[in-house]
Parts: sequence; structure tokens; C-alpha cells
Amino acid sequence: MTDSWKFDVLPADEHNQRLLDNVHPGEWKNPKPDGTYNLVAIGAGTAGLISAIGTAGLGGKVALIERHLMGGDCLNVGCVPSKALISSAHLASKMRNAANFGLTPVFPKVMERLRRIRADISANDSARRYTEKGVDVFMGEAKFTGRNTVEVGGQEIKFKKAVITTGARAVHPDIPGLEAAGFHTNESIFSLTERPKHLIVIGGGPIGCELAQAFRGLGSRVTIIDHGRFLPREDPDAAALLAKAFERDGIEVLLDSSVECILSEDGKKRVRITRNAREETIEGDELLVGTGRVPNIGNLGLKTAGVEADLRKGITVDDHLRTSNPNIFAAGDCCMMYKFTHAADAAAQIVIQNALFGGKKKLSALNMPWCTYTSPEIAHIGMYEHQAKERGLATDTYKFEMAENDRAIAEGEDEGFVKVIVKKGTDQILGATIVAAHAGEMINEISVAMAAKMGLGKIGGVIHPYPTQSEAIKRIAGLYNQTRLTPTLAKLMKKWLAWQRH
Repeated sequence: MTDSWKFDVLPADEHNQRLLDNVHPGEWKNPKPDGTYNLVAIGAGTAGLISAIGTAGLGGKVALIERHLMGGDCLNVGCVPSKALISSAHLASKMRNAANFGLTPVFPKVMERLRRIRADISANDSARRYTEKGVDVFMGEAKFTGRNTVEVGGQEIKFKKAVITTGARAVHPDIPGLEAAGFHTNESIFSLTERPKHLIVIGGGPIGCELAQAFRGLGSRVTIIDHGRFLPREDPDAAALLAKAFERDGIEVLLDSSVECILSEDGKKRVRITRNAREETIEGDELLVGTGRVPNIGNLGLKTAGVEADLRKGITVDDHLRTSNPNIFAAGDCCMMYKFTHAADAAAQIVIQNALFGGKKKLSALNMPWCTYTSPEIAHIGMYEHQAKERGLATDTYKFEMAENDRAIAEGEDEGFVKVIVKKGTDQILGATIVAAHAGEMINEISVAMAAKMGLGKIGGVIHPYPTQSEAIKRIAGLYNQTRLTPTLAKLMKKWLAWQRH
């Protein structure tokens, strides 16, 4: 084994060793800096990886610096392990009624599968692969030593342009007793090898909701505690529907609750909360905190580089992702409101164009979709109704229930709806929310339509295979097309058809 277990990639098994061999090899030796680089990417998460490999593919000289694990949150503690866990949990939920036949999931095997999948995928983000693609990979802590220089491992690297892609980390809230009691975030929860009997989740955002439902599907008792409502940024109809799903699944949800303190006794964690002006104590054996993220920018020497930043909000960038130092850009979770892998990918492509070729691509020009992978999934793109109203835009809203979709009924997945908002009197799509078993896949059709400036009317003319759940989008378009049949037009058509009979 290597000494890389200091990175808390646990347990120390063959799968995690294979992961480390790819994303932080114990024997790795940094190359000698080779002159001045076209681009230096600091942080090998999604934004850094795309910036580096994109630059190398165009013939540029590029260096990539990573102090921890290549692949960033997405590979190691985010998208990949969480979706592997959710996949097992969904299957386990379907098997629950078959428990008497011995088909209950074995938690250690579920977690081993997660680690195996992560290790398999890690080859794509490996130091070896990026080196073979022409990227100089440096392992170690990066610190700016000037406006065009950065130091790592005792070596100074010169650059024409740089991009800061250091990502973000989970917030550790200031709750009395939290640190002493011990807790998990997304950065450690996937290291569990034994199923919690009762998991208490503090925070009802996407991470909290996804993992709460996953652990419930795997047989844990689960309680969610939030000071407001869960998924506060989502469409209220979507959040309300998910609340019903949580109730169905047996997840206890304590909203409008404030956590006062946490006590730890006899291996149990006791969370004292105030709800409805009354104190309650919730007792569990594991605690998951999902109360937000903060940027990883504290020790980069940003002042030396002339880069303005806020420790809570992140690095200050303009719409072209340029910092206060015109030679340094930033992308991803360290500077952006949208903290998604696909957002970091899109931002990295903007950086390549703007930093290396003087482009003027704007982050604000992107239509950014996202999805929360609960059951049902909740996907969104564009504006919500309240946002359109705040901007003074009059809108029309079309909604189709998945309970009327034949494939959803056949699959037993008829919870949810498709809701599309258009500019009033037109078919111009302003935004959409989809709540469905496969909402993350379905939202792509709306994303393409918005990018191509295609309205609902044209979507109505697109043939969708039957039976599919995405046919619900065609039905939404049909609802719009029905509004085009005005009373006057309907009257004229009726007269025309009557005349034809003579």
C-alpha cells in the first residue's frame, strides 16, 4: 500500500488502492517545468481536467497541478459514488417486498460495488492518461509566487495564462458538540462499510435528499432536519411531490427546525432541535451534514497574484471567467453559482476560448440544466415562474401529469409532471421543470430546444416513439398548439368542413 491513505480513501482495499494508483500514484515524480506554459490549471477536478486536456489537444503546452485526488469531487466523493449508491438503493427499494425470499441487500457488498465502479472510472482521470495526452502533471500544493508564476513541490512554473479550478468542500456548520460527536459529509459517507441503523441528515438540499432516500432504500431508518423546507430553490410543486415520496418511503422529515446542539453518549448521537417552539431530541448512530459548500481558495497566494476573492463566495470573476488579474481565469465550484460537473465542463471550454484565443464567450449565455437524483428525479432548466415575474415577464404555463403517460403507468413510475413556462402569447421557452423517474434524461430535449431557440410549436411537430416517458414533452407541446385554435379560427374551420360536405 502507498502512504496516500492519509487522504482518507477508506477502507484500504484493492478497489481504493486501484483508485489511488490512478488519481494520486504513491510513486509519482513531478516533471521538471518546461519553459513558459500556455496554460497552468490549478486543481484536477472537472474544470481543470477539461481545461488541461483541451489545451493539450490544441497543441498548447499545459501544466496541471493537483494536491489531492485527480477527478475532484465528481469522481471521488460526488457524482460517481453517489449515483452508484443510488442505483443500488433503487433496486433495493423494488426488492423490499421480496425480503422474505432473502433478497435484502447486503450493505458491505453495495459499498464494495461503489468502490469498484469508482476505481473502474478513475482511469479516465488518471495522472498516467493525462501525461500520455501531453499534459505535465504535478502533484502537490500550488501557491502563486507572482502574477505569472506558481510554485509546487519546490519548483516554480511560469505561465502566460492560468486557470484556478480548485473546487469547493463541504461546510462544517458551527453547531455546539458537532465536532466532538463526529459526523459525515459527502466527503466521508462513502467510506462506510456497515449500514447505519438510524441516519440523521442535517440539511435538505440535493445532497441531503439524495443520500437520505438512498440509505432509506438500503434499510436504514432516516430522519432529515432542515431549518426551512427541503430543496428550497426548486419549484414548490416539485418539492411537495418529493415530500409525498419521502412519506411513502418512511423518511421522517422535520422542517422549520433549528439544531441547538449535538451530544454523543454510548455510541449514539443525540441531536437537540427546536421545532414549533418545542425542544426535541433525535437519537441516531450516524450523522450526515449537507448544509452547503465553500470554495477551496485559502492557501493559494491569491493576493500575490493580484486575484480578488471572498473566502465564502469564492474567486471574483467577470462574465468571461477572468479574474482581477487578466492573465488568470477561474472556473468551477471555486467561483461559480452553479456547482455541477457539467457546469464546470462548460466553463472550462469558455476558459480555453477566452484565455488562449482572446474569445469573448460569456458564462451568462449558457442555459444550465440540473437534476436532483431522488426518486422521482427533479430536473430544471431556465427560469422559474417567480423569476419571470420578478423580471416583469408575462408568462403562460403548461403542465402535463406523468400519471397520464402510458409508459410511466406501465413501468409503475407515474409520479411527477412536466411543466414548461413560455413567454405569454408565444411558444418561446423560458424554463422547464420535470419531475419523473428519468427527468435527468428528459430535460435534455428542452435544453436542446432552448439552445436552438426552438419553440414549443416545433417540438409538437417532432415524432416521439411510443410508448416513452419523453412523449410527455410532446403532449406539453400539444397543449400549447391547442391554444392557437382561437374561437374565430375554430369557427372558420367548422364552416369550411361543413362546406366540404356539400
